[in-house]
Amino acid sequence: MPIRTRRWNDRRLPGDGQRLLVCRYRPRGVRKSEETWDEWDPDLGPSRALHADVYGKSGPPIPWEEYRERFLAEIAGRRARIEELAARVRAGETITLLCSSACADDAHCHRSLLRELIENAVAG
Repeated sequence: MPIRTRRWNDRRLPGDGQRLLVCRYRPRGVRKSEETWDEWDPDLGPSRALHADVYGKSGPPIPWEEYRERFLAEIAGRRARIEELAARVRAGETITLLCSSACADDAHCHRSLLRELIENAVAG
């Protein structure tokens, strides 16, 4: 399926298609002319509270399973946006979901959860 995941600071590759930044926070110090993404949807990122909890800003960092469960509960309220992205993929558009430059582990990042949700919506 034409849904990819990368970090926002990864250079654009042929076939990336539309690059969608899915971080709650816009990368600091990046000028508009230096943006590596075509769209930014902060509402597809974890809430401020969940972001703080996963990075240990309000206590010990929460484990991945708790993060996953809470993120999926949050994103359930954004079903229309997931469906919109799925429709774009069904129409043949390639979408690359971008997250933080610090988020090196794709398997433990919300962008992989988003990709799974979009793929499931594409499949029906």
